[in-house]
Amino acid sequence: MSGFRVRAAGLATLAAAACGTATVVSTVAATVAATPVHAVRTAPEPLRWVAMGDSYTAGVIRAAGEESESPRDGCARTTRSYPEVIRRALGTAVELVNVSCGGARIAHIAEAKQTPDGRHSPPISMDAGHPFSPVPPQLDAVNARTGVVTVGIGGNTLGFGEILTKCAKLGALTAGRGAPCKRSFASGMEERLQAVSREYDRMLTAIRRKAPSARLVTVGYPHIVPEDTARCRYGRPEDFFTIARNDLAWLRTNALEPLNAVIRERSAAHHATYVDLYTASAGHSVCDKAGGANWVDGVYSRVPDRPAFVHPNARGHAHAARLVRAALLDPR
Repeated sequence: MSGFRVRAAGLATLAAAACGTATVVSTVAATVAATPVHAVRTAPEPLRWVAMGDSYTAGVIRAAGEESESPRDGCARTTRSYPEVIRRALGTAVELVNVSCGGARIAHIAEAKQTPDGRHSPPISMDAGHPFSPVPPQLDAVNARTGVVTVGIGGNTLGFGEILTKCAKLGALTAGRGAPCKRSFASGMEERLQAVSREYDRMLTAIRRKAPSARLVTVGYPHIVPEDTARCRYGRPEDFFTIARNDLAWLRTNALEPLNAVIRERSAAHHATYVDLYTASAGHSVCDKAGGANWVDGVYSRVPDRPAFVHPNARGHAHAARLVRAALLDPR
C-alpha cells in the first residue's frame, strides 16, 4: 500500500498548492487520514508526475516557447508547453519528469528508442544540433514513486504529418479544387485508425504494468480544422497553405475526430482519465485568426522564419494546461 500513501499525500499537496486555502486542505483530509499516523506527521512528498507524448505535449515550435533543457536531446520540449505551465503553477507540489518528444509515435512510449530531429526539417528549418542521439522509450522514466502518468500520443502513428504534406502537394496540383487528398487516403484511413487502436491498447497495458498504482491520464488532440473551412484561406502559409477546403473538412471528420474517438475509447477500456481538448477548443482552430483566437498555428506562425507545421501555440498549451491540471487535481 506504500504507493497509495505517496499518491494520496501528493494529491493533498497538489490541491493545497493550487488553491492555498484551509477549505481545500479539509477536502483532502479524509484521504490523508486513511494513511498511517506517522505519514501524516511528516511533510508529504511531491507528487511525481511523468509527462509522456509527442510534439503536441513537448511544444517544439517557437510559438510554444524556447527549448527548456540543456544539453539538448532533440525532443524540443519548450518553456510554454502545458507540462511546463503546470509545473510552474504547482511549484514544489509536483516533481515533473517531462520525457515527451517531438515526432514520437506510440511505439516510442514503451517499446522502442526514438532518434529525435529537434527543429530540423529541411529545407524549411535547419537545426545545428542535428543529428541527435537516440533517446530511450519514454516509459523508462516511470518508477515505483510515480503517482501520475500523462500521455498525449497517436497523431504520428496515424501519419498525420505525412498526410498533411501530401494533401498540400495534391491541393497545389488542383489549385484547391475538389478533394484530391480524400481520394488518396480515404480507402486506407480505417486501417490506420485500427493500427492506432491496437498500439494504443498495447501502450496502456504496458503503462499499467509498470505503474499499477499511478493515476493514468490520457490527452486527446485539440480542434485543428474549423467547422467552417471557408475560414481557411487557400494558399496562405499561416493556414493550411495549399490543402483544398474540401479536404480540410474531410480530415476533420474522418481523421482527427476518429483519432480522438480511438484514444477516448481505449482510455475507457483501461480505466484511464481522458482529457478532451477537442470540445473546448472549438472556435480556436488554425483558421480562427480574428483577435488571436487560434490556439493552433498553421504551416507557419510567421513567414519566413517561424515554421509551425500545424502545432499548438502558447495559447493552446495554456488551454491544455487548465484541463490537464484539473485531471491531476481530481481526488478520485
